[in-house]
Amino acid sequence: MTYKIALAQTSADHQIEKNLSLALTQVQEAARNGAKLIGFPESFLFLGQSEAEYLGVAQSMDGPLITNFRETANRHKISILIGGFCEKNSADPTKTFNTSVLIDASGNILASYRKIHLFDVQLGELNLCESKTVSPGDQLVTCDHELGRFGLTICYDLRFPNQFQKLREMGAQVIFVPAAFTAQTGRYHWETLLRARAIENQVYICAPAQTGRHNPKRESFGHSLLIDPWGKVLVDGGLPIGLSYGEIDMNYLAKVRVQMPVFTHQVKGIDKG
Repeated sequence: MTYKIALAQTSADHQIEKNLSLALTQVQEAARNGAKLIGFPESFLFLGQSEAEYLGVAQSMDGPLITNFRETANRHKISILIGGFCEKNSADPTKTFNTSVLIDASGNILASYRKIHLFDVQLGELNLCESKTVSPGDQLVTCDHELGRFGLTICYDLRFPNQFQKLREMGAQVIFVPAAFTAQTGRYHWETLLRARAIENQVYICAPAQTGRHNPKRESFGHSLLIDPWGKVLVDGGLPIGLSYGEIDMNYLAKVRVQMPVFTHQVKGIDKG
């Protein structure tokens, strides 16, 4: 089976209604061009500067934002990956979750994933501490979709290869890595890490990304990528805002796994528990 996928590249800011309007337009365009699924980046609906801003826009899974996307998916008969939105945290009202949501073409929520690895780093003058506003998730997530078995991650998870290997062991054929990867690290690490995760686990990697300057302190690398199980870059969105399209071929994925059966060669106690 082969199908078409759209990767949405955005440059979000603090204006949530403007960001939402662009996203809904991109869903319509992707459906019109025959895509079966559209993937959005991390924080594509809101990227602010202060902690209070994030708490102010947080919503629950049954709030108006996710409901809007569920209705839109059903209306246009296209699956939607919400790359990451601010989910309310009922256990700690001072924080949110950074949550990715997979919605099928009938508007059903198939899976949700709360980002496990939070981005707390000092990059020159840029100090980012995601854990100030976000609580970490604690569950790995895969789900069955009519297009295959999908694994969900978000951005900084990319630097933790064991998470990807466990998703492969859970049956993932396609792993999503929606991101707002910084320009500082992206030029050195983004493509290399994504290709490594694809090759190591023999999966398609779908990585819709944020691009450009969001505010005086934050700039994203762009280059939304679709990578096949052999590590070949099939799609590179470059720097512009917009949609990129590529194809996922499940027969090719099966062929790669047969020709290079690395997961059958794992040694217990060394390569796996």
